Amino acid sequence: MDKRKNVLFLFTDQQRADTIHCLGNERICTPALDEIAGESLVFDHCITPAPVCVPARFSMYSGRYPGHVGCCNNNFSFGYEGDGFYGKFTESGYRTCCVGKMHHLKDPYGPMGFERRHTQEEMADFADDYTRFIMDSPYRHVFDYNGMRSEMYYMPQVSQLPAEFHPTQWVGDRSVEFLRECDEDRPFFLMSSFIHPHPPFAPPAPWNKMYRTVSQDPYMPENPEEFEVFLSDRFTYDKLGISRQDLTLLRNYYYSCISFVDYQISRIVKVLKERGMFENTIILFSSDHGEMLGDFGTMGKRSMLDGAVRIPFLLKVPGMEGGHRQDVCSLVDVAPTLLKAAGIRYDREEFDGIDLLGEERHTEVYSQFSTGEKGTYMVASNHDKLIWSGPAGKYYYFNTSPEDTDRYDERDERVGELKKLLERYRSEDICRDGSGSGDSFSGVNKFPYGPKRGDHGRRREEELARMPKGYEIDL
Repeated sequence: MDKRKNVLFLFTDQQRADTIHCLGNERICTPALDEIAGESLVFDHCITPAPVCVPARFSMYSGRYPGHVGCCNNNFSFGYEGDGFYGKFTESGYRTCCVGKMHHLKDPYGPMGFERRHTQEEMADFADDYTRFIMDSPYRHVFDYNGMRSEMYYMPQVSQLPAEFHPTQWVGDRSVEFLRECDEDRPFFLMSSFIHPHPPFAPPAPWNKMYRTVSQDPYMPENPEEFEVFLSDRFTYDKLGISRQDLTLLRNYYYSCISFVDYQISRIVKVLKERGMFENTIILFSSDHGEMLGDFGTMGKRSMLDGAVRIPFLLKVPGMEGGHRQDVCSLVDVAPTLLKAAGIRYDREEFDGIDLLGEERHTEVYSQFSTGEKGTYMVASNHDKLIWSGPAGKYYYFNTSPEDTDRYDERDERVGELKKLLERYRSEDICRDGSGSGDSFSGVNKFPYGPKRGDHGRRREEELARMPKGYEIDL
């Protein structure tokens, strides 16, 4: 019997670091994540390599920073020629499976190195497994199965689907099925990747009723106007017309989405325990980036502020005692860490990341959004960060969390040290103009927020056909 360690990689989309009950958030309910955290190395300072989906995931896949792979925005631009790390598990004899969203534009519905993929990307597509699942179900009439986007992207909404057909449940169901069918004579690598809590925040009923009291106020600095350069102009309170009641609902529904994911994780872990696999399984839980969730007067990501760049990172390794780690880490560390823990050889020079279980430690990590004059770059440690804003044409330095005021002073020795690191990283940037998706920081993005911004396209004719003659919908 092959007794190499199994690997379970649990991944969410747009989940802040401060959304796990046992790690300090007394308001949220996350019993499954609490249990995992209790046996894990908890990295308190994990920074995403990019505060937006595609480049963050591409950096994790490649183990390299955005500027080194040429992908720094939600577009098809990249200069990476490698095959990523998932296939290394397949090549070494692991039974590999990926369930859910990957948002990997190099090959959206391809294998990505896995033996089996159960695809569930954000938009309807006939190549997508979850799209076909819905079209073959009693809920074929539901077109916006991840919630209504466009003008309702940041409006709290209850899913049009019951819990049993919800995207989050579908990922849980397929993950459970995989684990029940696993041959114990062969180790597995399972990646369960949930779209939630990515907006729209659309939990199924009655999960939407988990959090109904008034939420605590989001963080607001004394001088919020100083931070406008870090905010996406699409998702500010004023742009969205968010009232205090709307904000409470958004925050509550965001928590509901996380709790529903947590429930699926409990189901997955339960099967591991029932089959006697739990004690021999490495479990990693993380997310691609965070969500501002009202902090600084904005929703969304695409920012180097803590709400968008700090993410949870829990690593449970059989036979290793848990505890908190204070050194900074990144998603570029996922590949070398999991490969080494599984006993799979790799070339250290292939990755910017490090084996987090080895002797090496980061003192700083990098994050990037867009490139050149439109780009924003950051170098961050576990206690401070230096940011270069292309649109503003200046540096910013923060050493508090959350950020309270810019303390940039070019005479400061620490600022000078970080500046040299960040200038070197910027000089290595191979990204092309990252404006292809229309995503950028304040003062650069000119795309209107409203209808058609995020509507799906593949089922458009079917949707139009459901309207009676003489009536039209605006798609």
